[in-house]
Amino acid sequence: MHNVELFLTLLLAGFGVGALVGLTGVGGGSLMTPLLISVLHVKAVVAIGTDLLFAAITKSSGAWVHARRGNVEWRLTLWLCAGSVPAALVTLLWLSQQTTGENNATTLTRPALGVALIFTACAVAFRPRLLAWLRRTATPSSHPAQLSLRNTVLIGAVLGAVVTLTSVGAGALGVTALLVLYPLLPFPRIVGSDIAHAVPLTFIAGTGHMAMGNVDFALLGGLLVGSLPGIYFGSKLSARVPEAILRVLLCALLIVAAYKMFSLK
Repeated sequence: MHNVELFLTLLLAGFGVGALVGLTGVGGGSLMTPLLISVLHVKAVVAIGTDLLFAAITKSSGAWVHARRGNVEWRLTLWLCAGSVPAALVTLLWLSQQTTGENNATTLTRPALGVALIFTACAVAFRPRLLAWLRRTATPSSHPAQLSLRNTVLIGAVLGAVVTLTSVGAGALGVTALLVLYPLLPFPRIVGSDIAHAVPLTFIAGTGHMAMGNVDFALLGGLLVGSLPGIYFGSKLSARVPEAILRVLLCALLIVAAYKMFSLK
């Protein structure tokens, strides 16, 4: 594929994924990484590393907006980082020792990505019912004023490992986990706290992958240029598309992407 053709393809891919992120609110890792692997035939570890830095850059603006609106529970974000950052560093160290060849790296990361996509699809599909049930049965201990440090750090650690290994989980999985722990926390504050936590996590994980040579900067640039107008377009369109239709569409895309991760050779 010629350079111009590749750049145009990246612009379209970035725009498409950006539009879906704007429409559904689900992080680009769940959509971008499978697209890079299955459609553009990018190596799994390079797709993951590049997408992690992509997420760190794009989520920074979202975190800033949520912080200005008072939608970040900083104490909650800090304790998530207390679990996720060490877990990310340990996972990076383990990857650097295990991925001695391209085939070994693919064997490790692609099935893990498929599993993460299935869990993300389930989180998207069942989140409204789960949230309704949790809020009906919530107790005062579910309020963030009664912050469960151990459980919050544990969730952060799981997210840190999963995100570093697959680039998936900082969005839908993180939000769903926080809903389970703190159902009385207003939803915008859960989203804002999750995005604020994702910025240092994806930056550290992406930097680690970059040190291992798993980041393609030309790929990253093309995706960034295409995604920004895509996110704007999707955000404008989201108000006109019923939420139920968006949820079904996103779940279908995630299941297809997961199938691709298991079926590719």
